Amino acid sequence: MDAELASLEQKLEQLISHCTAARTENQRLRERVASLENTNQELNAKLGQVGRRLEDLLARIPEA
Repeated sequence: MDAELASLEQKLEQLISHCTAARTENQRLRERVASLENTNQELNAKLGQVGRRLEDLLARIPEA
């Protein structure tokens, strides 16, 4: 009986350790996703600006 309890205790400790590691990794991934979403928004804004500038430049070219 003691061996069974010790084995169960060891398995429970491993499960807790895995859960803790998963929580830490999930938090790191959430932060990374937030950072990438922010970068994506910034790049999309810059791309919009470039598109508008390109349209302005094209509008200034005289048609032949």
